[in-house]
Amino acid sequence: MKAILLLEDGTVFEGESIGVPGTTIGEVVFATSMTGYQEMLTDPSFAGQLLTFTYPLIGNYGVNDEDIESGKVQAAGIIVRELCDVYSNWRATGSLADYLEKNNVVGIKGIDTRALTRHLREAGVMMGAISTEYDEKELVKKIKKAPNYGNINLVERVSTDEAYSWTAQSFADIKPENPKCKITLIDLGIKRSIARRLAWEDSDVTVLPYNATPVDVEATEPDGLVFSSGPGDPRQLYGTVNTMKAFIGKCPILGICLGHQLFGMAMGGEIVKLKFGHRGANHPVKNIFTGKVSITAQNHGYAVSEKGLSSEVVVERVNLNDGTIEGLRHKDLPIFTIQYHPEASAGPNDDGYLFKQFIDSVMAAKK
Repeated sequence: MKAILLLEDGTVFEGESIGVPGTTIGEVVFATSMTGYQEMLTDPSFAGQLLTFTYPLIGNYGVNDEDIESGKVQAAGIIVRELCDVYSNWRATGSLADYLEKNNVVGIKGIDTRALTRHLREAGVMMGAISTEYDEKELVKKIKKAPNYGNINLVERVSTDEAYSWTAQSFADIKPENPKCKITLIDLGIKRSIARRLAWEDSDVTVLPYNATPVDVEATEPDGLVFSSGPGDPRQLYGTVNTMKAFIGKCPILGICLGHQLFGMAMGGEIVKLKFGHRGANHPVKNIFTGKVSITAQNHGYAVSEKGLSSEVVVERVNLNDGTIEGLRHKDLPIFTIQYHPEASAGPNDDGYLFKQFIDSVMAAKK
């Protein structure tokens, strides 16, 4: 079945439908990873976005039940050059094509994703639509009527509605028998791998909704507080920023990706929209103080500006591609944040040690 991808600037790509027929609208972005398509599709950070894979062949190792990062496909749509019909991997339980159909995902294949990526790099990410139903003229109207990506509180859509114990969940493969500390994880759109890595460090993890109040957090009696990754513009989340502020100085805090941006806001920093964002598993990040360079997995379209940042925090990490801030650390308190994903799913494991570093700071604070 024929499908078209229309960008808000009028650029059109024609291809074939994958997943299910229909129409979907979102911010068109690209990710540079060669693998990890299932993890990215189910990562809540991609909510509201039409995800383009720059690697030309997607689906060659199929899908499985272990690599999903949330309860469903979160991306608003998928764009690929070629969708592999034949998969081969000992862990595979099905094809990506069937997985997309089962999850009611609208997608397109057979377009020049290299040309699309170059266009987004030059013009910047923008709204777009994939459709098997409408022509270009009708799609233009629908894109204009749709809310802009940055104006939607996407975290509200992907966060849990109720508090729950991660270690009590059936999918929590690590369940510490004698946890050494209690961690409260604020769900801004968590990947399961983040909670899993915290559990690996022998912590008892409780997950709270994004709009949890300081009273809600206090009720969990946390030894440490983690603000997760998630989608959208952090400037939609001033309530969560205020909750974070209430615990600065009370317990160790770790911010990951969106959580990093909220800490930047809490410390007076401004938020800027990146031209085409950082998405993929090959972004070099340098620790300014140690000189160590890590290859990181990233997925964000916004960044913290150093302008306005309190003198109480220091920039600890920077992106070697564009110089943007990748990590902050409080000068006196056990608080640090990172703009990327250290949980290595999908991506490199260079900075997985940061979870242990955080738990060590929690244990030190308990003494």
